[in-house]
Amino acid sequence: MGSLNRKTPIQLFNTPFELGFRMVYLLHALRPSGADLQKLVMLDYAIVYSKDVGGPESLHTPVPFRNSELFSRRERIEQGLHLMSTRGLVEVELDDSGLTYVAGPSSFTMVGSLASKYWRELEARCFWAASEFGKMTTEELQTNFAEKGHLWGAELELAWGAT
Repeated sequence: MGSLNRKTPIQLFNTPFELGFRMVYLLHALRPSGADLQKLVMLDYAIVYSKDVGGPESLHTPVPFRNSELFSRRERIEQGLHLMSTRGLVEVELDDSGLTYVAGPSSFTMVGSLASKYWRELEARCFWAASEFGKMTTEELQTNFAEKGHLWGAELELAWGAT
């Protein structure tokens, strides 16, 4: 019998597939508007850790150093958006300001068909984030998050050994 030799661990959470699904829900809540990649990264943080940014209870358990997720998810969100675009769940518009992601025609069916408690709570957080932050430009949202940085500063100081 052969043995399984896996050089890289299997990623269970925050995969492009999972993040792509969350992006479909988020873009569905933002419609008819969309968002650029940077804004989606920040809004993803807001829907997962909504309590951190003045919203309802967080969707996921708040873990230490979660602010670093703002920096580590960008590539996987982009991969997830691409994956969902191949199924008509997300569309990409190109204009003078760059790429804008919007809910695709199939997003309505997907969002309406998943009915577990998690997906309903995700939908509620997405609508909350869309109403709270959706009209902000990416720059305004970055400023807003930076101003709230004091919420995560202690974690960063502990991580980097600052005094």
